[in-house]
Amino acid sequence: MNRRGFIGASIGLTVAGMLPQSLQAKKPNISAEKKSIEIIKPKRLKSGDTIGLVAPAWKLTDNQLENAKKHMETLGFKPYYTSRATGGYGYFGNTDKERAADVNEMFANPDIDGIMCIRGGYGCARILDMIDYDMIRKNPKVFQGYSDITALSNAISQQTGLVTFHGPQATTIYREYNTYQFKNVVMNPSDRYLIENADGDLERAKEHSVSERYTIVAGEASGPLAGGNLMLVTSVVGTPWEVDSKDKIVFFEEVDEEPYRIDGMLTQLINSGKLQQAAGIVFGICIGCERPEKTDAPDSFTLREVIEDRIKPLGIPAAYGLSFGHNIHNFTIPIGINARFNADAMQLELLEKAVK
Repeated sequence: MNRRGFIGASIGLTVAGMLPQSLQAKKPNISAEKKSIEIIKPKRLKSGDTIGLVAPAWKLTDNQLENAKKHMETLGFKPYYTSRATGGYGYFGNTDKERAADVNEMFANPDIDGIMCIRGGYGCARILDMIDYDMIRKNPKVFQGYSDITALSNAISQQTGLVTFHGPQATTIYREYNTYQFKNVVMNPSDRYLIENADGDLERAKEHSVSERYTIVAGEASGPLAGGNLMLVTSVVGTPWEVDSKDKIVFFEEVDEEPYRIDGMLTQLINSGKLQQAAGIVFGICIGCERPEKTDAPDSFTLREVIEDRIKPLGIPAAYGLSFGHNIHNFTIPIGINARFNADAMQLELLEKAVK
């Protein structure tokens, strides 16, 4: 995800020393030791439910907030938000403390039926040690977002066992395909559900290669789902919140990153041993990640060349181009639920309901 500058590891180390103490990283309040945690399914959402809107990453515009409220009402929900979501603090939606408090409050509030993030951006990794995981475990609810929200969704799922959802946010859920998939997973689930890719993506692939759908390594895989934004998954490696990829179907999405950046992220996950542990690897459509027209490296590899070069040698069933991510079509993926992935057919099937 394009976070030019301040998110780089080396730059981050330099900047951290210059930040005031209130903005510097805090010691994690959870153990890095892996635990076996029972899966908890949240209550399914229904028309009339109250949805808590949160902004745990970047600052909102007035237009984004209004659209989020309108989209929730169109779905039949009652939107609710606090002043923490609109406070603003530099490029963040609010201070770290207030953004974390808003997430915690939404889970603790018995009048809130589900929680949806309004937008992503950057900032969720800064509040992972402020989330009350024990309280969330006792108050399970639907929690959905994508992009930067990847850090929160996977941390909550792994620390509490709660199934969380990587999918459209309150500002992007209004599109017909997105709404249809969301309802089928979160509101009216089936015991088994084959997530259909959008035909429109194949039409776009005729003009934009980034929307092409292709098998990287043939085969099938089964296991729980985990993953999200590629940069966020990479950024938490080596922390108490790193994404557990062992025997998982790991899914990735990215936006506005040049092929060499994708190369670096995948290489980091390979060097750390994370990708080799996966049962299957699924890529969404990585909008804006094609080979740039203007670059200091005119012989740049294409996105497909990078992905195939890094993933094929692993010999793990893998495919690119499923309809999710920073894409017009974005289906809802439940993190923690068992699924089957067919790399040849480029299909993802949920093997159980994600909600009660």
